[in-house]
Amino acid sequence: MSRIFCPNHPQAHLIEDHRAGDAICPECGLVVGERIVDVGTEWRSFSNERSTTDPSRVGAPENPLMGSADLSTSIAIGFNASDGDHSLANAQRKNMNNTDRQMSQAISVIREMSERIHLPKVIQDQAAKIFKDVLDSKALKGKNNEAQAAAALYIACRKEQVPRTFKEICAASRVSKKEIGRCFRLIVKALETNLEQITSADFMSRFCGNLGLPNNVQVAATRIAKKAVELDLVAGRSPISIAAAAIYMASQASADKKSAKEIGEIAGAAEVTVRQTYKLLLPRASELFPADFKFVTNIEQLPSN
Repeated sequence: MSRIFCPNHPQAHLIEDHRAGDAICPECGLVVGERIVDVGTEWRSFSNERSTTDPSRVGAPENPLMGSADLSTSIAIGFNASDGDHSLANAQRKNMNNTDRQMSQAISVIREMSERIHLPKVIQDQAAKIFKDVLDSKALKGKNNEAQAAAALYIACRKEQVPRTFKEICAASRVSKKEIGRCFRLIVKALETNLEQITSADFMSRFCGNLGLPNNVQVAATRIAKKAVELDLVAGRSPISIAAAAIYMASQASADKKSAKEIGEIAGAAEVTVRQTYKLLLPRASELFPADFKFVTNIEQLPSN
């Protein structure tokens, strides 16, 4: 391409006005070239919300999980979409190959579920990767797509060491716990995935935080649960039940008392389960609390159930 320059000042370095698309001579102000191509980032957004900015002028970044590298057009449908909008979206889905269509649906399901239970994008990406591996293996061919996506999200949470209970995943999904559990077992077997054992400590911080309990109660509950397992007091009980019972015991001994019902609702455990597990801990309570725990209610005065 020929170089443009000012006829009056050929040695001057032209100034590019990207907003106007002009090349201007700094010496005399002559507009030498019009409508030059702006190769910089376009920060203007054409969304309905003026405050929204979109730093991309060529769509979203490539998605390696999609066979089309995510260069295809995606039509989003809102709650107030017209029949024409739905027709366009359906036509777009029909033009995708079956693998990409399943992948696209799974990514959408994973994103919706993650938003409901406040999971970060790193978990979503991990879940999508797991789903893609399962899809490529064809090990779960014919199984419910949403159940597979939910199971992949559960596994991703475990892998990233921010586990969620099956009940939490089911609450965010539209499929049954039984179906998600079946897909979970098949995925673990198909991908030969090694998952670390879940312990009550994995849930303690979140449960205590949701209950509004102070740090000293959380520390005590963590110690109670760990010691109970070491003493083999809670054989056959799930980590969630153990965590809930330990929180119940620690809170009852503190100034911040919580009922078994309150704790069960947060932990996703039945009130009767929390009480039954607590009763297994009570006879050895003096061995379970940290040595420096400041009792407001003495062990002898703790509830009997």
